[in-house]
Amino acid sequence: MKKIIYIYIICCLGLQSCASDFIEIAPQASVTTANFYKTQSQFEQALIGAYASIRNAKGSIASWVMGEMRSDNTHYEYNNLNRGVQNSQREDTAGFLDDNSSSYISSKYNSCYIGIARVNQILDKIDEAEFSQQMKDRIIGESKFIRALLYFELVRYFGGVSLHLEAVEGAAQAYLPRTTVSEVYLAIESDLSNAILLLPEVSFPQDGRATKGAAQVLLADVFITQEKYSEAESALKAILTMGYELLPDYGSVFDLSNKNSKESIFEIQYQQGNQGQESNFLYPFLPLSDDVSMVTGIESQNRNGGGWNTPTQEMIDSYEQGDSRLEASIGIIEGTGPVGAMVIEKITSPLNYGPEEGKRSYAFVRKYLHQHSIINNTDDNFPIYRYSDALLLLAEALNEQGKTAEALAHLNQVRVRAGLPSVTIGNQEELQDIIIHERRVEFAFENKRWLDLVRTGRAIEVMNQHGENMKALHPILRDVSYNVTQNRLLFPIPQREILIGNLEQNPGY
Repeated sequence: MKKIIYIYIICCLGLQSCASDFIEIAPQASVTTANFYKTQSQFEQALIGAYASIRNAKGSIASWVMGEMRSDNTHYEYNNLNRGVQNSQREDTAGFLDDNSSSYISSKYNSCYIGIARVNQILDKIDEAEFSQQMKDRIIGESKFIRALLYFELVRYFGGVSLHLEAVEGAAQAYLPRTTVSEVYLAIESDLSNAILLLPEVSFPQDGRATKGAAQVLLADVFITQEKYSEAESALKAILTMGYELLPDYGSVFDLSNKNSKESIFEIQYQQGNQGQESNFLYPFLPLSDDVSMVTGIESQNRNGGGWNTPTQEMIDSYEQGDSRLEASIGIIEGTGPVGAMVIEKITSPLNYGPEEGKRSYAFVRKYLHQHSIINNTDDNFPIYRYSDALLLLAEALNEQGKTAEALAHLNQVRVRAGLPSVTIGNQEELQDIIIHERRVEFAFENKRWLDLVRTGRAIEVMNQHGENMKALHPILRDVSYNVTQNRLLFPIPQREILIGNLEQNPGY
């Protein structure tokens, strides 16, 4: 992304509301920074553009390629009929063979900075505008939450990055050197501390905007990633008093009727229809087939885009007996025909599943399978933080401080909801393993697994072993794949950024 970043408001004009009471945007013939940032309505429009950028940064193909396929949760079906660059780049990311030319890595990096640029324009212009300070404070709080969220994404995937905290007006501001990881985290903490003071308390039903609870859980996640467990504990305990709660049934968390529910702390908003606000997570996760109507419920094909983010057998086997999350999260498609032309014959549960003789099976992510009427046009939101995340992060923060008995209470709320017995173990190290495993199954296919492996120091061991398992199952994989070293815990800075900004590349690339 070219570092001389201009406002992207024109791209946002015409966007419908991210939620029911978000402002509706009227088209304008000519919009510039000189004539735009004047009224509350215009700042609301700009804020919607900033929210929209989160979709590309955290809800895009790059997010599940880098967050799930990079981990031991999912793999892919090797399609020898389509060896295009985009397909091979996804496969390379899964196998730790990616490099600085990857379009997915560039997409993640660029999308974050586009969102940051939008926020910086808002923050730089809002003091000059003439409307109520109360409304200004809310917009500032939401903007700083978004900027913190995007920088948290950047620092975890890329390490220390260029820190843009003001709108870019010229080359001197555009080409900033990389800062240290610590400096990025200080900026994130500052934004979130300010956002917590300015954002409103959560109220139900929610409207999709950031709230004090969203900023609080993001700050806690930032603290835990830096091993600041006491600070994380304080941030998370505040969330317990805000009115969030677990829904009684895990599967219902993802029902369309429960978007922005009491379990939701923050989720990316989508809306099916012809407004350009739809999601389509389901389709890439289905097999390549001329007819997937048995799965989708509508006449539909999936000839080109499927076969990705398929749950591994390791993932399926990781669920404990009786865990209701297995059937809610994963489905099995059974049929005949080769990869690229599967004839689907039935949809079934992964519980104790064994394929019939002469049939082949395909595991798929079931969380995002809901009724819709147009191909690649679904109504699913994408979860970023749920209340169960706050509970498990709190359990982890407490356990890391030796407060194992207190940690159990929060861990067991999540387990009991899943139909599992309470854990009673008091050993700190064993409980740490249990909590991380619980996060794996609770947040399966929500793009958290790779980041959890990295921050807990498990990524190298787990992924090298996973690689051996994958190469045994899939002889097509190259011997050099899954060579996971310390350097591979970060992704490369995109090559264009290295050339344009004279940035230092991450080691090993």
